[in-house]
Amino acid sequence: MLHRHARAACAALATAGALMLTALPGAAAAAEPAPPATPSAAASLGADRPAPEVLAAMERDLGLTTAQAKQRLVNEAEAGARAGHLQSTLGADFAGAWVGGTVAGTLTVATTDPADASAIRAAGADARVVRHSLDRLDAAKEALDRAASRASARKAAAPVTRDVPVWYVDVRTNTVVVEAVKRSAAERLLAGAGVDRSLIRVEATSERPRPLYDIRGGDAYYMGGGGRCSVGFAVTRGTQQGFATAGHCGRVGTSTSGYNQVAQGTFQASTFPGRDTAWVAANSNWRSTPYVKGQAGQNVQVTGSTQAMVGASICRSGSTTGWHCGTIQQHNTSVTYPEGTISGVTRTTVCAEPGDSGGSYISGSQAQGVTSGGSGDCRSGGTTFHQPINPLLQAYGLTLTTTTDPGDPGDPGDPGDPGEPGGTWAAGTVYSAGDQVTYGGATYRCIQGHQAQTGWEPPNVPALWQRL
Repeated sequence: MLHRHARAACAALATAGALMLTALPGAAAAAEPAPPATPSAAASLGADRPAPEVLAAMERDLGLTTAQAKQRLVNEAEAGARAGHLQSTLGADFAGAWVGGTVAGTLTVATTDPADASAIRAAGADARVVRHSLDRLDAAKEALDRAASRASARKAAAPVTRDVPVWYVDVRTNTVVVEAVKRSAAERLLAGAGVDRSLIRVEATSERPRPLYDIRGGDAYYMGGGGRCSVGFAVTRGTQQGFATAGHCGRVGTSTSGYNQVAQGTFQASTFPGRDTAWVAANSNWRSTPYVKGQAGQNVQVTGSTQAMVGASICRSGSTTGWHCGTIQQHNTSVTYPEGTISGVTRTTVCAEPGDSGGSYISGSQAQGVTSGGSGDCRSGGTTFHQPINPLLQAYGLTLTTTTDPGDPGDPGDPGDPGEPGGTWAAGTVYSAGDQVTYGGATYRCIQGHQAQTGWEPPNVPALWQRL
């Protein structure tokens, strides 16, 4: 998130999220009415209907034509769904997945068991056999998080985390990468974590990320004590309307005014450091809308919160630099700012500057997260980090405000005759990959994290749910 103080502006960047996909539906008969075809991942997640603002920014920042940008979004959505199915199938052998290529969206899935390769290739993905599972890499990264927390609590150990600004699970190299300004600081952090060194790769860096201090996503808002940040995504909590943003922008009780300097609301919850999350409850003069401010101020629809995958395209909206796009580099990253370590963020190539903090990261029409910080600027480029939106929604009991245009996943259509719905599935619940629910007498496993909404019942969205 980016927050600008009246006297001193700090530059920083934030990032955002990943895409998911499944196979396209078969064609229906033209002459006679036919039962609705199973929707593809692209259709069910809205990737085949991108907003013009998304396409324009992808053309500018990724060097694509309009046709290439459209095809990339569809391919990434389909690849994400296939990766989700394979993760469920491979279980503990799964070692991560990513997409590559300018347009084709080639999916690569890593596994620790050579016997899995044929199943991976049969699903239309390239197989890579590696040494370490994703679970093992995640566990090592969590050990580093704990060591950094202990080091930050000891005054004499402060340089350890200050000189080791970023670490993350890199599925492409099957390692946990530790970026260090000083190698000695990285060695002290690793010793404190007690991790298997075969899992770790230390890389030199000169970057020192910091928070970007400065109800439509991307619009400016101002804090009562001074400074400016950006709205992340409009949300509701029961009948209360408001928005999600970055925790470093304000503490509980901090008052806000909107982009027009009219009184707006109050911070209800805020976490920073550790996480970089917050939400603001708006007064009765403000209404949550399912949009993010796009290119030239145009509205970009938000239809859900399915997390995009590593390598996918992503765009950011902020009140300082507006609309910019890039790609997702890594999920599950930890970054150390002067104020402390933030964990669980996503690292991207999208640029940002002070005042963009808290703003929206979106892939296609899927909300990804809120801007936290980073390094660089929108003239020379840089690395940014965003706090994923689904954990934020879950932590504070919020519901993302979305649009349900005809043909979007929010249009229930024919639910495939699921019988009496019933079951444990519930709209508004944040589901993670691997969660199981019942619906219409059947059991389903979640294959891509998202917040459930009406119209996205398990039988309707095979990109998100696998029937068991």
